[in-house]
Amino acid sequence: MTGLTPEEESAYAESLAHAEAGRTVPLALGAPRRGKPPRHWADLDAAERADAVVALGLPKFRAAQLTRHLFERLQADPEGWTDIPKAERAVLAERFAPSLLDRVRDQAADAGTTVKTLWRLHDGSLVESVLMRYGVPGIRASGSGRERATVCISSQAGCGMACPFCATGQGGLQRNLSTAEILAQVMDAARRLRDGEVPGGPGRVNNIVFMGMGEPMANYTAMIRAVRTIVAPGPDGLGISARGVTVSTVGLVPQIRRLAAEGLPVTLAVSLHAPDDELRDMLCPINTRWNVAEVVGAARAYFEATGRRVSIEYALIRDVNDQAWRADALADVLRAPGVQGRSGGYGWVHVNLIPLNPTPGSKWTASRRGDEIEFVRRLEARGLAVTVRDTRGREIDVACGQPAATETTRG
Repeated sequence: MTGLTPEEESAYAESLAHAEAGRTVPLALGAPRRGKPPRHWADLDAAERADAVVALGLPKFRAAQLTRHLFERLQADPEGWTDIPKAERAVLAERFAPSLLDRVRDQAADAGTTVKTLWRLHDGSLVESVLMRYGVPGIRASGSGRERATVCISSQAGCGMACPFCATGQGGLQRNLSTAEILAQVMDAARRLRDGEVPGGPGRVNNIVFMGMGEPMANYTAMIRAVRTIVAPGPDGLGISARGVTVSTVGLVPQIRRLAAEGLPVTLAVSLHAPDDELRDMLCPINTRWNVAEVVGAARAYFEATGRRVSIEYALIRDVNDQAWRADALADVLRAPGVQGRSGGYGWVHVNLIPLNPTPGSKWTASRRGDEIEFVRRLEARGLAVTVRDTRGREIDVACGQPAATETTRG
């Protein structure tokens, strides 16, 4: 970094040492090869579904019936497939509707409007999903604004990105999830809302964020197939607007560019966490592959291709990346070159600041309140749109940096 005062230079060196001390596991882009989960109807596209039932000697229209039961009616129990002969139900259920997620436990917070579920997969791997309901009338803990529901889902068991401040990243990568395992998390949340199992009465999923365990872009094929089923209108999919889907990444540039070409207007969220390569190399080891300029360039290209404003995620970590001058540096990095007018070159981006929540035994902790306020002020003074994320579910370990999918409940 250049243009710093001696005091800032000293603080910069100290922040790098602080970051370096937190690195404990290596970066892993490739997922270990482990036993695949059973094939599920949700792993197949429409053509594959039709071919699959015909291969069993069943009428082709059974595919449409089964699709309607699973995606439109969220009916996983074959006893509810009453328009299909009972003998055929048993065959279809055995071949295409195996149980993929075994609920280990639910933990609730915010007067029951935040529910974290720990799932066990067929091979014993553990993942988490979180259902968050906002703006529920009469429940202050659910927050204000319009009533809506968001489900935060996992795309991998563990994570290979090795970010030192993240409990998931420090646990390492076990394996990729299948398309069906990803979708099962959404379908469970949709069913629970429909059946009124979350305070606030019957409802529906409005938003889906790939911000649970794992790096979604490192499991690209399964992730994008899941997204296509999520946004497909019923009965072939869940019928959720693509504009309600957010795909996050720590900065896999080729996959960001690939997503831009998919023709899906989903929101891209980039976990940046530092404006300079020296610090980001330590906080986000993937930066040693694709640096800040490359990541931001790919994100801006995504906006240009889709028209969807990009969210820059920035976890504020005390004395590491929360200095006021780093806010100025972040503004410099995000400014689109040569753009004039009211947006000041920032019309393509929104900054989402995240108060970090420490995990047990971690040296990382959230910024001081005064430093957070100054960081926001510096960004807003430059014309950036900024929000500070609501830390829902902090006491049940669902906030940024906390998901780790263990069977031990903190007491």
